Amino acid sequence: MHFMIPKNYKFKPKLFGLIDYQTAILDSIWAGILYVFINIFFSSIATKIYVFIALFVPFLLFSIVGVHNENVVSILIYVFKYYQNQNLYLFKK
Repeated sequence: MHFMIPKNYKFKPKLFGLIDYQTAILDSIWAGILYVFINIFFSSIATKIYVFIALFVPFLLFSIVGVHNENVVSILIYVFKYYQNQNLYLFKK
């Protein structure tokens, strides 16, 4: 079988078909940071699980769904660049 793939189609390698590797690394770093802080501040295992789920799952869902098919890393770069230079220039005729 021979399939025709358009030339403007970008192949993005993804982990489990859901999330690209760059975002998966960012998610794992966030999970590691949460794990360290939760172990420092909480002693009950049930509280640790609840807090970890409450702080990690929204970030994970946001990284899977994304915003307009952009990954989280590029969105964070856009936000960082915006906060560095907040000047807004409007062009009016």
